[in-house]
Amino acid sequence: MSEAVSAVTPATGPQGLELWQINYPKDVDHSAPLPLAPLYALLDESVATYAKRPMIDFLGKKYTYGEIGALVDRVAAGLQREGVGRGTKVGLFLPNCPYYTIFFFAILKAGGTVVNFNPLYAEKELEKQALDSDTKMMVTLDLAVLYPKIKLLLDQGVLKQAVICPFAEALPFPKNFLFPLLKRKEVAAITMDGRHIAYRTLIGGAAKPQPVALDPKRDIAVLQYTGGTTGIPKGAMLSHYNLYSNAIQAVRWFPGMRHGQESVVGVLPFFHVFAMTAIQNLAIASGTEIMMLPRFDLDQTLELITKKKPTLMAGVPTIYTAMNNHKELAKYDLRSLRFGLSGGAPLPVEVKQKFEELTGCILVEGYGLTEASPITFCNPLDGRVKAGSIGLPLTGTWPELRDLEDPTKIVPRGEKGELCVKGPQVMLGYWKRPEETEKVFLGEFLRTGDVGYMDEEGFVHLVDRIKDVVLCGGYNVYPRVVEEAIYQHAAVKETTVIGVPDEYRGETVKAFIVLKEGEKLTSEELTEFLKTRLSPIEMPKKIEFRTELPKTMIGKLSKKELVAEERAKYEAAKARKG
Repeated sequence: MSEAVSAVTPATGPQGLELWQINYPKDVDHSAPLPLAPLYALLDESVATYAKRPMIDFLGKKYTYGEIGALVDRVAAGLQREGVGRGTKVGLFLPNCPYYTIFFFAILKAGGTVVNFNPLYAEKELEKQALDSDTKMMVTLDLAVLYPKIKLLLDQGVLKQAVICPFAEALPFPKNFLFPLLKRKEVAAITMDGRHIAYRTLIGGAAKPQPVALDPKRDIAVLQYTGGTTGIPKGAMLSHYNLYSNAIQAVRWFPGMRHGQESVVGVLPFFHVFAMTAIQNLAIASGTEIMMLPRFDLDQTLELITKKKPTLMAGVPTIYTAMNNHKELAKYDLRSLRFGLSGGAPLPVEVKQKFEELTGCILVEGYGLTEASPITFCNPLDGRVKAGSIGLPLTGTWPELRDLEDPTKIVPRGEKGELCVKGPQVMLGYWKRPEETEKVFLGEFLRTGDVGYMDEEGFVHLVDRIKDVVLCGGYNVYPRVVEEAIYQHAAVKETTVIGVPDEYRGETVKAFIVLKEGEKLTSEELTEFLKTRLSPIEMPKKIEFRTELPKTMIGKLSKKELVAEERAKYEAAKARKG
């Protein structure tokens, strides 16, 4: 991971300070040391301080910090009885619900490693990630939409055990009694044999787990799967120190937060690294109440804000766009929101400005990537904010912009280069992929794959992406995964998948396809074929059949011509609209 770096000095200001240090927000110290602690210390510290304070509100059922802390300890002890120890990989196949947070920290306290699984995954995607990550135990709900996929992996021997959590018990009265009766078809039929562990069994034993000696800098807290800079899903090894540091960095970045008094909207999926840190871990580190919904539903989210008056929000630009454009927005009151954070995709200036006008809150854009836990940059909440910029580096984070042709060189201020970062939140590497790890590091610096420049005040602006990852509403979609699924259809000869502009999602997935001679296939037929192979997020929203696709001089399929063509069509359509 070592590589020589040219002695080009980045642009500095007076007293030799970096430009971004000169414009750093007041009361934020870039060089303040970060404590060395395991990730679960975030919860322990807040349980000790805010035991009686509300921690989670899930559809009206409330849990205090003390109650969640006690459940975490009981589950951790139960997991240890089932053999979970230092380094054991335990998967979470859960939507947003109290069980997610309980098991997240219980796994860590038992000594294990959390592996996040998207509950929208198709069976094949689940199988691949479970095998790659060495996950043998999976935590899920007793819902028909989730459990059958886990049963298939149990039957195939991919998984050895499944922990089954009763969804009804997470609901408030009387929903907890009515759900199994009125929603009977939504509850999975489960035969509780030796492969299944009931949640009640886990919490029925010792009240405290056995202490586990962990090295926060080396022990992996979370295996978070990502396409990285190559588009091939890989497990980013995020240590306890990586994730603990990033939560503390985020807390320090917002000195205006009132610890033990705030509440945050929790609609982004916690299995995604952005919500895991920017909502769950940040909230816990500051004694904030999480107002949690199973998924983002526009009306439900607006009703939650109107009735329960949360003060903080983290979301992707598509959520803010949807809220701005709601036809009956006038009947909702969003003015309880004080601060908002946007990430996952570029935040359009007009979206930021309209949301701030509607709510009176300050909405700032940040930037991160899975390999950095994920937050690395953010605009200050208390200080200079630049719309269209990803802001300044967080405390303890050092940025460099490297030459696109020779990454050993640092480009001068104002010139475009690949954004590289180092800091305590940067991952250990990719799970079982040393060669891929080597490619993504330049010495201690992580290569982000994004192209940008630093302006005269030290704010960083991104202008392009090196990687081909499609950003759909804040989610990464990897073209290669979609292409591989399409190639499974017998009628397909060639396919190229790209992201095309979309006013709502930012980008959407489009597939270009050449059929084998004599074969016939419709978009509807292909979509039906892909339903069991791709998640809804990955499903191509646009499909175009062609007689040939662009290729390079050596015969490889080329995307750049198609990307340029679609961009031109999009701009022409915008111009026609006026």
